[in-house]
Amino acid sequence: MWEERAERARREIADLAGGGLDLAELYAAALAVVRRSVPFDQGCWAGVDPDTLGMTSVTNWRPWPVTDEYAARFAETEYTGAEPNTFRELLRRPRPVARISDAPHRDVVRSVRINDLLAPQGLHHELRAAFRVDEACWGVGSIFRQAGQDFSDREVEFLDAVTATLAAATRVAVRVQRGARPAAGGPVIVIAGIHGELRAATPAAVLWLAEVEDAAPGGFTMVLYSVVAQAHASVSGTARARMRDATGNWVVLQASRLIAGDDPEQMVVTVEPAGSHDVVSLLLAAYGVSARERDVCLEVLSGSPTADIARNLFISPHTVHDHLKALYGKVGVGSRGELVAKLLV
Repeated sequence: MWEERAERARREIADLAGGGLDLAELYAAALAVVRRSVPFDQGCWAGVDPDTLGMTSVTNWRPWPVTDEYAARFAETEYTGAEPNTFRELLRRPRPVARISDAPHRDVVRSVRINDLLAPQGLHHELRAAFRVDEACWGVGSIFRQAGQDFSDREVEFLDAVTATLAAATRVAVRVQRGARPAAGGPVIVIAGIHGELRAATPAAVLWLAEVEDAAPGGFTMVLYSVVAQAHASVSGTARARMRDATGNWVVLQASRLIAGDDPEQMVVTVEPAGSHDVVSLLLAAYGVSARERDVCLEVLSGSPTADIARNLFISPHTVHDHLKALYGKVGVGSRGELVAKLLV
């Protein structure tokens, strides 16, 4: 029965999450787990920033010919086009999974993703999902088959049954502490064209990009094009995403549309070490804390005693202690000092 296979897959994925894997390792192993029950010819899963849905890492089942042109066109279809079953659209549905064959025919025949990007590679059947838990999306993914056999209803139900576990496992991978080596000195700034193509970069950016490419060949290309496409689609002309660099440090990638010069469609993309607020906010979400627990935690991190926390948040000291107890349990610590050390180190 597919329900039994889905339960086994959920247990396996949960066990993988407890093994201290980084996100790329987790997704590679989880793709293998899913493939045993839902065979596919190619797969592509990506971690996303839960606040922006900007892609922060990409894991492929097999090597994928991600040229600059391919990455740019995919990013445009996902963030600025009118494509069927975009990940943002899936998140608005009760069930965040969809196969392309269920989309309206008029949308499929106009789809750049399906006809211009996938079909030339012999991939005609697509099943994609958003990995959502506690109303937050932590990852997205698509699996593909060549012409011949579409994904069945049972296979769609199987993938739907494991998406929350994949989201929870992604949160665990986000919480894993990685390298402590500081990033190279100097501003990391890139000038990108209208489609995200690299036009200029600072010396520090060249070194930083080379390190990222060496750690994950081709992986950063999609991240860069995704944040540029999001900025083009944004009314403000900006977009940002938190991600890990090649050393495991958290950085903030931000794209901003230029409004002067010969080409006003150019984007300036900056990479800066993530501030403590950015990192703590992401980690607290990854630990699944509530909004009120997050408020209490931020007060603790700022050094506020219980009485001040109660006064600032208009709650009783007893309620502060209740929230702290819940925080300690979720983060896996036993004191304020341990909480601060785990979130800020």
